[in-house]
Amino acid sequence: MNLSIEHLRIEKASEHDTGLILSFIKELAEYERLSHAVVATEDLLREALFGERPVAEVLIGYYKDAPVGFALFFHNISTFLGRRGIYLEDLYVKPEARGKGVGRAMLIYLARLAKERNCGRLEWAVLDWNEPAIKFYKNLGAEALDEWTTFRVTGDALERLASK
Repeated sequence: MNLSIEHLRIEKASEHDTGLILSFIKELAEYERLSHAVVATEDLLREALFGERPVAEVLIGYYKDAPVGFALFFHNISTFLGRRGIYLEDLYVKPEARGKGVGRAMLIYLARLAKERNCGRLEWAVLDWNEPAIKFYKNLGAEALDEWTTFRVTGDALERLASK
């Protein structure tokens, strides 16, 4: 399934897009003030996205044939719904392409994909300081799940927990 709107198209990424995907990840990390956290390489991404057992999928948004954004997503499961869902890990649109409908089109594409795959939900997280994104998502009908707190174990904490 491809989505085309005037001057805009969205396509599934392929292995030859790995370098572009990494560049989008680095731009997103810079925007989120998390550049120091990026340790991904093209080889790691190639294996994770296009290897023997891909764990995620990527969409590339093009505006006037120039790549201007990406969405990386994967399936999760809702035990309460008894169905899988789509979790949007990253959505990024280059600053010069914002306000042109790229992000909106990518979310519409994902919503359609969720319906096509009989998913029960589409969800994602946003940094609490990112007011423009929060407003954008709410305008699309998304609801904030303020009663949930995300927990993460990584780095040394992950090593300690795994060694218990």
